[in-house]
Amino acid sequence: MKSRSIIESFNYAVSGIIHALKTERNMRIHFIVAGLAIILSLFFDFSRGEFLLLFFSITFVLMAELFNTAIEKTVDLVTDEYKTLAQLAKDAAAGAVLIAALNSLVVGYLLFFDRLNPLTNLVLFKIRNSPIHLTFVALALVVILTIALKTKFYRGRGSHFQGGAVSGHAAVSFCIATIIAFLANNMLVSTLAYFIAFLVGESRIEGRIHTIYEVISGGVLGILVGILIFQIIG
Repeated sequence: MKSRSIIESFNYAVSGIIHALKTERNMRIHFIVAGLAIILSLFFDFSRGEFLLLFFSITFVLMAELFNTAIEKTVDLVTDEYKTLAQLAKDAAAGAVLIAALNSLVVGYLLFFDRLNPLTNLVLFKIRNSPIHLTFVALALVVILTIALKTKFYRGRGSHFQGGAVSGHAAVSFCIATIIAFLANNMLVSTLAYFIAFLVGESRIEGRIHTIYEVISGGVLGILVGILIFQIIG
């Protein structure tokens, strides 16, 4: 076999990364989260050790996802029938990604929590005692806008209350998470609220009820309504 030059090896490696980004949804999610974490880190005075920890965590997750993709493709190449060992190989590879992702969450919490908490308190201080009825106003507005958007952009797939152009579940859950963030005035509680909202959106995608873009649009709608109601009216 002809030996590859350094440039050729580099091109093959980049091709593998690009292929994983195009074909693997989780890889795209990891890339987006990694980019956001790096951008956010620019606004804080991280030490070299903290930067190193951040980049190691990001690299760890991306490598695990690439290994997972490679193992899945290899198994699919060897057999297209269901076999217990093949399933175990895929499950073990997915487990490695899960461990890497959980590690990155812990690292992100340790690096960003204490730095974000004062900023969050500053933003939420003015409106933390907003009237409770604003919560119901925000939720009602989210539901109305969701139904309106579903009706406007209905494409004949699913029904107005299941499927459709905007995920109502994601819109309501992210609106509730935003309201909790404003009222709780606590970074940990806010983080948990948004994590639950994320799980709601993820379940809609896994259930093939909505696409990722429909869930994102619903989440953005819910967050914007929550912010507008509590920031402007509050």
